[in-house]
Amino acid sequence: MTTKNNNPKNEIRIIWTTLCVLVMILCVSCIKVPKNDNGEHPNLTKLKAHSSEFTPEIISLGNNVYTAVGYDGSNSSMIVGKDGVIIIDALRALGAAELVATKFREISSKPVKAIIYTHGHADHTGGTSAFITHEQDVLIIAREGFKEELQERSPVEEVLKRRNARQFGRNLPESDVINRGVAPGVTSIDRVGKGYLSPNITFNDSLRIEVAGVELELYSADGETNDQLFVWVPQFEALFAGDNYYKAFPNLYAIRGSQYRDVKVWGESILRMSHFPVDYLVPGHTRPISGKVYAHQCLVDYGEAILSVYDQTILYMNRGFTLQQTVDHVRLPKRLAEKPNLQEFYGMVPWGVRSIYLHCVGWFDGAPSNLLPLSEASEAKHMIKMVGGERKMLQFIKNAMRECDYQWALRLSDYLLCVGYRDDKVIDYRISILKCLASQQLNAPARNYYLSCAYELETDR
Repeated sequence: MTTKNNNPKNEIRIIWTTLCVLVMILCVSCIKVPKNDNGEHPNLTKLKAHSSEFTPEIISLGNNVYTAVGYDGSNSSMIVGKDGVIIIDALRALGAAELVATKFREISSKPVKAIIYTHGHADHTGGTSAFITHEQDVLIIAREGFKEELQERSPVEEVLKRRNARQFGRNLPESDVINRGVAPGVTSIDRVGKGYLSPNITFNDSLRIEVAGVELELYSADGETNDQLFVWVPQFEALFAGDNYYKAFPNLYAIRGSQYRDVKVWGESILRMSHFPVDYLVPGHTRPISGKVYAHQCLVDYGEAILSVYDQTILYMNRGFTLQQTVDHVRLPKRLAEKPNLQEFYGMVPWGVRSIYLHCVGWFDGAPSNLLPLSEASEAKHMIKMVGGERKMLQFIKNAMRECDYQWALRLSDYLLCVGYRDDKVIDYRISILKCLASQQLNAPARNYYLSCAYELETDR
């Protein structure tokens, strides 16, 4: 036997709740986002097309130089000499490195004479032992100061790990991941870092060395890291750029959290590379480039783009612009912004501007209102009071979503959460807003970060 609840107040509450849910669904479903014929934002289509850079392949550059692309998060290269081979970078996961090492041995069974680390990031150093089988006295070469700035050495390692996972979408369902901007969306987790071997030769400014009959020139080149180097092989006119160059606007600042990357020196390092007669340009990520004219132009454009962001930031700072005003004004020149190798798949101009600004003057940007700002909670209370209360603020969020003003909607949701307003609709809206922001992104780390935050909210409910 069942009983019927005839309480009018309960019925009104049920009707009101149902209407609110329907309105929320209607608001989200009516969001107008620019779409291609395939029903998605043009930026998303472009980011998906960029995944072709990571198709697994051993690419031959002439007769004696080979680069493995797409087998892990970074590239690994092999130079074949008279009586041995040289490996440049060793991937992240030992399992992926073993696969590449096997493919390299199918090309040449000569022993490994040297391994060169272009820098200390784990995705270039974790699989080294896979390339060394029974060889003895293998040279392992890196710069002085190798690995000194890695997150494992940071007092805030825990927060860096969480942000790293968000930037790369490591905890997202595989179906939600497109790519990482300069790497496949999903990479091997088979014994990550278990093949790392420490360098036994380091140098400061430069090193000229002959290995297996191949003349190698190694040059220090601060940029994405302060232990970065590039390798010039005159015999094959091949230059291995490490992570100072890849086919995307550079990550002048990593949203996972990173020490200051000297933007000015980075640009100068790239222009220095452009002085070599490069026929094969091998990035640390993305596919190699061939042809002297094209390789030269790519390097020049890349260096000029980095220095343009630096010079503009300094210009506006000296004019007394605040941090946000500077961010609002700095733009790549149109001729550079349209270059295929400068699309913001990985880094973004505004992130670089913020990094430069804060490095030069610290947290205070000169605006008196930022000298002793209100606490977040206090500002949120003022904003909510000004609009007429929490429910009015909720209405403003819905209005912003209708107008596709997602960044503003996200900020308004910050205010409600900051004062402890935990209405389920706030979380529902916030999840939808984050997903909408992700759906518009050309930049893979930004997309992954938005989706990761949305995913965390969904799983924590």
